[in-house]
Formats: sequence, structure tokens, C-alpha cells
Amino acid sequence: MTTAYRICPFCEATCGLELTITDGRVTGARGDRDDVFSHGFICPKGATFGELEADPDRVRAPMVRTGEDWREVTWEEAFATVERGLTPVAGRHGRQALAIYLGNPNVHTLAGGLYAPALAKALGTTNVYSASTVDQMPKHVSSGLLFGDPLAIPVPDLDRTSYLLILGANPVDSNGSLCTAADFPGKLKALRGRGGTLVVVDPRRTRTARLADRHLGIRPGTDAYLLFGVVHTLFDEGLAARPEGADDVERLARDFAPERVAEACGVAAPEIRRLARELAAAPSAAVYARIGTSTVEFGTLTSWLVDVVNILTGNLDRPGGAMFPLAPHRAAGPRPRRGFALGRWHSRVRGLPEVRGELPATTLVDEIVTPGDGQVRALVTVAGNPVLSTPGGDRLGDALAGLEFMVSVDPYLNETTRHAHVILPPPPPSRSGHYDIAFADLAVRNTARYSPPALPLREGELDECVILARLTRIASGQDTDVDESIMTRLLGTAAADPASPVHGKDPADLLASLTGDSPALRRLDLMLRLGAYGDGFGAVPGGLSLEALLRAPHGIDLGPLRPRLADVLRTPSGTIELCPPPIAEDVPRLRSGLAARRAGLVLIGRRHLRSNNSWMHNLPGLVRGSNRCTLQVHPDDAGRLGLTDAGTAEVVSESGAVEAEVEITDEVMPGVVSLPHGWGHGRPGTRGSVAAAHAGVSANTLTDPRVLDPLSGNAVLNGIPVRVRPL
Repeated sequence: MTTAYRICPFCEATCGLELTITDGRVTGARGDRDDVFSHGFICPKGATFGELEADPDRVRAPMVRTGEDWREVTWEEAFATVERGLTPVAGRHGRQALAIYLGNPNVHTLAGGLYAPALAKALGTTNVYSASTVDQMPKHVSSGLLFGDPLAIPVPDLDRTSYLLILGANPVDSNGSLCTAADFPGKLKALRGRGGTLVVVDPRRTRTARLADRHLGIRPGTDAYLLFGVVHTLFDEGLAARPEGADDVERLARDFAPERVAEACGVAAPEIRRLARELAAAPSAAVYARIGTSTVEFGTLTSWLVDVVNILTGNLDRPGGAMFPLAPHRAAGPRPRRGFALGRWHSRVRGLPEVRGELPATTLVDEIVTPGDGQVRALVTVAGNPVLSTPGGDRLGDALAGLEFMVSVDPYLNETTRHAHVILPPPPPSRSGHYDIAFADLAVRNTARYSPPALPLREGELDECVILARLTRIASGQDTDVDESIMTRLLGTAAADPASPVHGKDPADLLASLTGDSPALRRLDLMLRLGAYGDGFGAVPGGLSLEALLRAPHGIDLGPLRPRLADVLRTPSGTIELCPPPIAEDVPRLRSGLAARRAGLVLIGRRHLRSNNSWMHNLPGLVRGSNRCTLQVHPDDAGRLGLTDAGTAEVVSESGAVEAEVEITDEVMPGVVSLPHGWGHGRPGTRGSVAAAHAGVSANTLTDPRVLDPLSGNAVLNGIPVRVRPL
């Protein structure tokens, strides 16, 4: 029996785990008390680390499909099949006939962070899709327009704030999102314990709301009205700071007085004014909003208003407010002011604009089924299940069956990968090294952590970094070393930069000095050594490097967040663009909605501590207990509709219908019903025995792929009008 330490890859909290290894397998997992970030916190997902490792339904070897039959093959045969399938499609129809979909788990792996962007680029197509446009793309757009960088996302300084306003987020269950914070519940309790205030705005009385000083119910999808009411009050009562652009924001807010928006959002005008006054008066405050405010028709406007309130109350980029983390693999100091552009190209069929190099995931099916030049005929998926996780998924599943070729990098034969011609399975997490590229950019405290593999690869397993690098070479059609090319370019740029610690040095010498027993680790070593805390290849004694992290199995604490707005800004003006034209041009759409009649039931999603989208439902330890895929209904609505607890209801929208078990609860507001996201398992051709036994229904049968937030292209998953009747 031995012990190994590993960062948990199952959600954004990135907790440190202490794994027990017995006879070459993981037999236990608990929180690592010495981890510099999580200090021993663990949730049920991390505790089932060994179950995921040993899941008998997991794909262990490459598989090739012939008709309905699958057979295991060698890696060489699998890659040869990919080359024979992918390359001819590009040759016959051009590069636009290729597409790629990147799922949520990509941001939970080192391989996804290092290789997924290169793979997308190597395909040479604008048909790039990801889970971002069914999740957080509005935040990227608002940050890009405000700060010039779509990755400059401020996070609440949880450990020092004295007032926290949370909208549309349930971090006690989700463990946080676009805000990486281990033990979010403990941090919220500590906030109140030191005399601070927590206010939660949500259509459900979530576990997070139960911890709050106040919970305000709001009509789903109307958070932008409430926030504009707050902004109006800040100006109206002389509470707002006046940075450049404030006059333009004040003009936009004139039509959104609390008394005018109260009916639309369902929050009383005095309560809206109270929020504004409390935010302005608090010694430090932060507004944090998440998926309930992103996956709605005004997602980008809402995301923008969150930061506008933080700015107008003087709480952006200050301790206790909303701050910008500095990840150890990112360089410090000012960067080129290139700004941020939307719509550099548009989708072929619906004319939807590009954002951050990708198109809305909901239009992938249109590109597959619509004939003509550029029709998608081959698809690469990496760790994604869009058939369950995107609106119109049933239609997408039908369309995938007609592709000329499809390859999936995935450990499961799921609702999407069952249509692939080749499946390339990555090894279990215990056999992969781990460094959080995405979540270090969103952490509420700056730390540096790397987990080496807890166990060696088994015979026949291939590291995911190697899988994606090989796919990238096939996609590019060039037999070049992906990692060597990237490292040579990065070192050449650094050596030519007078501000770099390696200015004037020979890139070849720098390349030869990198450590790590794989190309991926040498790239990580490069990023760390040239990063904000790096050793600069010897120029900064005691600085970070891969070797330094290997000597620190519990991580290295780099301290609390620090003000750094000047380094973050990439707008052409070098200032915050407080009222960007695309935002101002979208406000009339919001204003016109004030007169809309809001009657009838609307559907929202929900999170659970034992779940993460569609990819953790095959573990017995996470699905045991009562049915979680229920339709939550308020008692008043249940009585009016004739619904009974544990009975069955039909839920109908403009897009489809499902039948679900009813759960009558006052946790949801009257007029609101809730189904969780990511269920609907057990379809023919899948291999997930536990998931099939707890299949549930897909809420995305009810969501409409035609309805998007226009600025970001993000799908609308919340606030869906529905009709409900008992069966």
C-alpha cells in the first residue's frame, strides 16, 4: 500500500486528493490536508476517484466500428484508420468539410489545455465548436469588450470580501464555476462568520441560498433587469463612481428604474434599491454570477452588468472585490493592446457570428445536414457529448449517423461517440499527469500545483497528450513535431523580447535545458519558467519550474490576489471600455422586453453535488439514492395542475416533450419548474450500465437550438416556456 497525491479533475474546485494505492490500483481517496489550495476539502465526486478508475464500462483500448459492431485494435491500426478516414474527406470536399467539437472535460486535463487548440487549428476549418457556447461564452464576450481580453474574467476575492452578491449560481453544489475555490461552502460560512453579508438571487432556494442572509427569488432570465435597476439606483442616488464611459452607461440605465423593472424580474423595487445601497456602502463587495445568468437570452448583457456594478461601486481590482488571478504559467506585465473582435466570420447556414474562434454549438447540426459547399462531412470530438448537452441534441444524433467519418477521443461509448468510426480512449486520471491550465486563471488564490501520474500506464494505454499530438499531425497533413514547433516559436519570441528574462539568449540552448520526461512536460516547464513567478531559465533564483513543482507534492502557495488591472487591459485605448458599442446596441432588445407579458411556467436547470453535466452518471457512488432527474414543481403549481408527488408529468415546449417524475417542493418559485442538465442515458449502442439504469430524461429535448444570446451565440437553457400536465 502506498500514497500518492493528485489534483481532482472532476470539477472546477481543483481539490488536492490523497490517493491510497493497493496492488497497483486506487483503493481510496480523501482530501489532502497539506494541499496549499484545498487544505483537505473533498466532495463526493473526488471520493469516487477509484470508481472512475475501475469502471468496467470504460473503453480501455482503441476501437473501430464496422456497421453496428465494434472491435478493439492496436493504436497504430486506429491512427491509420483515422488517417484513411479524415484525410480523403478534406481532399474531396476541402477543409471546411471538417469540424471539431470540444467538450467540457477538456478544461480538466493538461492534454486538453495544451493540445486541443493546436488540433482545432490543424484541421484548418472555421467549423470549431465547444461546450463554451452552452455555458460561459457570454462572460468571455463581456470581458473581451470591457477589458480587451476574453480570458480576463474577474473572480470574487472570497477570503477578504465583506459583501457578496451571487446571482444564478449554486456553488455549494457546483463547487464554483468561473471562480475556482476549494471549499466554497466553507468560504461562504467564513464570510458570514467575520460579519460579512451574503445575498443570493435565484429562482430556487438552493443549498447556497440557505446559507445566505437573504435569498431573493427572481423570474428566470431577467437578471439583467435587476442589475440595470441597481445601476440606475447607483447613479440616481449619487453612489456611483464616474470612470470614463459612465455617462453613456447612465443614459442606458435611465429606462430601467427599479420601479419599472420590478414587475419584469419579480424583485420588489425597494429590494433592488437596497442592494445598490448595500453594495456601495460595504467596505468591500463583489458581484458574482454564473450559469443561470449566462444561458439566457440576455446572457452577455447580464455578464457585462455584473462587472459594471463592480466597477461603479469601486470594487473592481481591489482586495475584497472582484480581482484578476495571475496563473503561474502566464507572463506578468503589460501585453499588446490588440482589443477584441466579434464576428470575424459567420456560419455557413444560419450566418451566426464567430466568437473566440468558434461558432455556436447549436448550429453544428445545420452544417452537417445542409447540402452545399462547405457542408460538414467529418467530425472530431474530444471529451464531448453534445447529443445530450446541447439543444436539439436528438436531431444532432440523427445527423451524426450520416457523416462520412467521425473520430472521438473519449473513454466512454456514449450518446455521441456511438456514432464514431474510431474511438481513441485516454487512460484513467491516475495514470496521467495533471496541471490546471484553465482553472489557474480563475482561482481565488494564486498557487502552483502539478500532479505526476499516481500509477504508470498499463500495457496498451497511451497518454492523452500523445493521442492528441498524433491526431494533430494527422489533421495537419504534415509529419512535424507539434511540441517542438510550438516550443521553438515561444522561445524565439521570448528571446527577441527586450522585457523577457531570456532576451538575447539562443532559443536552441533554452530548448535543450528544459526538463520533463515527455514533450508535454517540457512545454509546461517552459511556460512555468517564463511565467510570472518563473525562474527565467536561471535569471530569477528560486523561481518556479517543473522541477520546483515536483519537489512540492502539495503545491506552492503564491499568495492572495493582487491588483493588476494595468497588466490585464488589452483594449486599444488602454482603459476599461465601460460602454462598448455592441453592448449599447443590444440594450434596446432588453428595453423592449419590459412590455412583454410574463405568464405561464418556465423551465430552468439545476446542479447537484454528485454530478457534473453528462459525464459522471456511470459511477454507483454518485447515482445511488433517490431519483435526481425529477421535475421540481412548486406546491401551488402542482395543486393547480393536478400533479402528485412522485407521479409522472409531461413537459412540453416549442421544441419537444419529455415525461418526468414529479417532485413537489417549495424550493422553486411559483411559475418555475426545474429539470437537471445532462441526463437522458441508455440509448441503443451506448455502454454505460449504471447510467442506463438511472437514465433520466434530457432537458435539452425542451430547449430550442434556434434561440441564442445574439452577442455570444450562447444557447438559452433557462427560462424556457413550457406546459405541464399530469400523466
